[in-house]
Formats: sequence, C-alpha cells, structure tokens
Amino acid sequence: MSVMMIAIACFSTELRAITLEEIKERGELNCGVSAGLPGFSNPDGEGKWSGLNVDICRAVAAAVLGDGARVKFIPLTDSSQMTALQSGEVDLLSKNITWTMTGDTSLGLHFTGITFYDGQGFLARKKLNVTSALELGGAAVCLQEGSANESILKAYFKEHNIAFKTLFTKDSAQDIKELLEGRCDVMSGRRSELYGLLSKTGQPDAFVVLPEVISREPLGPIVRQGDDAWFNLVRWTLFALINAEAYGVSSANLETAQLSSDPNVRKLLGLDGIRGKGLGVSDDWAYQIIRQVGNYGEIFDRNVGLGSPLKMDRGLNGLWNRGGILYAPPMR
Repeated sequence: MSVMMIAIACFSTELRAITLEEIKERGELNCGVSAGLPGFSNPDGEGKWSGLNVDICRAVAAAVLGDGARVKFIPLTDSSQMTALQSGEVDLLSKNITWTMTGDTSLGLHFTGITFYDGQGFLARKKLNVTSALELGGAAVCLQEGSANESILKAYFKEHNIAFKTLFTKDSAQDIKELLEGRCDVMSGRRSELYGLLSKTGQPDAFVVLPEVISREPLGPIVRQGDDAWFNLVRWTLFALINAEAYGVSSANLETAQLSSDPNVRKLLGLDGIRGKGLGVSDDWAYQIIRQVGNYGEIFDRNVGLGSPLKMDRGLNGLWNRGGILYAPPMR
C-alpha cells in the first residue's frame, strides 16, 4: 500500500469517529425535529417534547451517553433541515422525511433505517359521505403548490379518471383552516401528518382519514455521510428497539429479561456476544435504551398508537410475524 493510500485510510478512520466522539465530549445530542406535529415531535406549554421521533433521539442519547434526557431538540423547517445537518448544527435528523435516492446521493446524507412506514392519504370532511378516495369526484382539494403531494395526487386522480377542484395553500396550518371553514373538502398528505393534524382540528369527529394509501413514504433518522461509526450507532439503536419488541423485552420486564437463557435476549442486553465494543459504547447500551425509552412497540403505542390520542393501528409498522413488515437484522 502506498504512503498516500495509508494516509487516506487513516483520515477515513478518523473521520468516521468524529460525531460520536464530539457528542461524548459535549455530553449532549443535538437532534433536529419538526415542531408542532402531534404524535411525532411536539413541545407542550412548558417546552417538554414528546413523540415517536423525539423518542428515537432519546434512544440514541441513552445508547451513547447512558442518559436519554441529554438531548437538545432543535426545531427545523423543511427548508432548513438539510442545511442544519450538513453544517453540523445537528448530529441527527429525526423528522418525517421520506427516504429517497436524492437524499442518499446528491445531498450527501444517509438514512439509517425506517422508523415508520408511511404513505400519502386523504383527510376528508365527513359531510361528503364518502368511504373511499375513488368517490372524491368534484371535491375541492387543498394542495401545497409545487409539493411532492401535489404531483402524486394528480397522478392518482388522472389514473382513476377523477375530476377535482384545487385550492392551493402555503402550509398544513392553512390546509386545516380551509377545511374547517369549508373551502376545502379534502386535504392530501402523509398519513402520519394527517392523523396529527386531525387531532389539532378540535373537531376530530367531523373528519375521516380514508383508507387509500397512494405512495410509499418510508421515514427514518438521517445522518451525514462520511462518518461510519455514527451511522452504525444510530442504525443499530433503531434495530435494538425493533429486536427488543421481537424478543419480548420491554421496559416493564427488563430486569426479569436479564435472567433469561435465550441467547438472542442475552446478546441484546449486552450479557453475551460482541456487546458494545463494535459501536464504541458501553456494553449495556441497549439495556439503557429499553429501560429509559422502551421497545419499538412501546414507543409506537404511547405516541401514535392505541395508547395515544391519534389511535393509529400498527398496519405495516407491525412486526413481520404479526401482520406488518417491520423487522431488524439479528444482533449476533
């Protein structure tokens, strides 16, 4: 190997460890989130954050720092989120951003996995008396002009020969306003956002989320490219959450689980196997995640599932052996 190749290899190794070491030295994770999205990332009147995406940030902090509370939540708009990550203002984006080829290539970012299988759907006024998007002929639809939602919806309606009226809006807040005031019959967007917005209308019984899903929108945490150690840590934090649910390990039975003879459980909890060395964290990193945040099922249920105001069913986000498509690589 030439001197130049050795130098490049050394530089690459150093680069891959930068973010993880910076967070340890800082003692805090800087996590970019959305503001005001119920169920996913939403601050209360006292500034306390809650939501599925918020809990992903806390799980990463628990893995790296041993304390899921050591997170600084930084609310970001759609226009500022990528710049904030690329510039190092945040260590991680945990927002409802769709995993696309553009994000993984020209933007210099890495999606670390899927925390929520989403798709574009429809929120309609019950007064329309429809049960399917195929019955929306002649309806007035709120659309944010130039958005991906607009192009996907128009393609869907064209395919099914459905005529509709358009009212262009600037953001989801205006969508809700137009719906409440009757100028729109329907709005279209990611189902995760629709359920959150429905809870903000103050009139949830006046609207219905229709069953059709017309796009694939896999959502998950994002990190910068060029830092393999940090990418691996965030990715395996997500996998630990999913595996914990699959192995039946939760925050409620964690102490009993430590006595288990199941090799999968013992490797998950850092009692056997490679433990935390390969990730640059303590051996009990997954134990701390589960103790402080819970497993994936617990996170889903309290934030967006049946234990939350949103009452979303698991659907595709259920485990692979329970009707969904969610599973993680084995921890061996």
